[in-house]
Amino acid sequence: MIAYLRTPTAIRERCDRLFTLACADQLHHFRCDLTQLDKVANYVIKVMRHEYPDLNIPFHSRWRHFEVGNVPRLAQLEQNLTGLTPVQKAQTKFDLAIISVLLDAGAGADWQYHEQETGLVFRRSEGLAVASFQMFCQGAFSSNPEHPLQADAQGLQELTADKLAEGFQVSQVNPLLGVEGRLLLLQRLGQSLVALPQLFGDSNARPGNLVNYLLDWSTKVGQSENFTPSQGHQLPASRVFSAVLEGLGNIWPGRLAIADTNLGDVWLHSALKGDNPYDQYVPFHKLSQWLTYSLLEPLQELGLEITGLDELTGLPEYRNGGLCLDLGLLEVKDKAILQKHHLPASEVIVEWRALTVSLLDRIAAAIRQQLNLSAIELPLVKVLQGGTWTAGRQIAAELRVGGVAPIQIDSDGTVL
Repeated sequence: MIAYLRTPTAIRERCDRLFTLACADQLHHFRCDLTQLDKVANYVIKVMRHEYPDLNIPFHSRWRHFEVGNVPRLAQLEQNLTGLTPVQKAQTKFDLAIISVLLDAGAGADWQYHEQETGLVFRRSEGLAVASFQMFCQGAFSSNPEHPLQADAQGLQELTADKLAEGFQVSQVNPLLGVEGRLLLLQRLGQSLVALPQLFGDSNARPGNLVNYLLDWSTKVGQSENFTPSQGHQLPASRVFSAVLEGLGNIWPGRLAIADTNLGDVWLHSALKGDNPYDQYVPFHKLSQWLTYSLLEPLQELGLEITGLDELTGLPEYRNGGLCLDLGLLEVKDKAILQKHHLPASEVIVEWRALTVSLLDRIAAAIRQQLNLSAIELPLVKVLQGGTWTAGRQIAAELRVGGVAPIQIDSDGTVL
């Protein structure tokens, strides 16, 4: 059951069960109106054509946020990596992406980041990305002053709340949601790096050593240190996802467990209750999938062909979910839901997230049909980028002051 709940198949199957109930108006909190699907698809296509007129859309990943404000931060990083081998560069990029994604849960409407290097101010996910990028470049996650551009087990375990808050410019007038939760994730990541040498290396355990593990799996030769970029090697996206879940499975705090194994981003919904006690478990693994999407590009730079992109699911977070609500694909049955704050474990949020996963598949299919593109030409990861995430932010800004989500979540800094 643990292995099943860690698969994209389980995410889709459990979410689709709730979606079927919603379409039959048998859920407590939401109903679906699929007559609005074409309207939503058209809205997203309009956003896609504005953002990417030639429809040459990159993956939905953390790398997009690092270049917000048209600042060439990645070119700066690449310059700082001069002299490293291709594998070493990929390891550094894995370090950066993994740390930044784990810090990416919702920041809240009142937080902002002032980038001293440019004088620009960023909020929400872009602000978190730029802040974590600058912290990484300053060596905040490394225990070795001679090698600041890395994250390692000791550096992560010794990270303090004060240091993290300082890096994110947190103050009484600039509050960031879930600082302690974010810190705990990174500290637990540091512990997992040491506990899983088969994934993260025996010496100088780093998130980036996952590159070696994946290269060894793809090339089947076990000589990742001598690897040179070449064509002909394939790597399923689901294999990267499995490695992420295996390596990061124990870092999530206060979650459901089976046989003392932490399940991560998995929650309960009573509508799925059956003979098996695990029938009502609904997996999402949002941050782990977002992280997987963000690790694919450094692997592609090594010449690996990533296969099975659409096995992964859409991301059940408040921008994609907000899009579905704000444009009428989803409707709350009780307007009081929109006035309250909800915990991630509440059935309101579990329903909302599950229906978002199922609807993203259907939105993507409708978009492809209208654009006459195949799933290979326009995979879900590009629909998200093009795409639903930006459209969700745009419609929120049109409807509510500050562009806040239609449903408020009491985030602990580790989920949404």
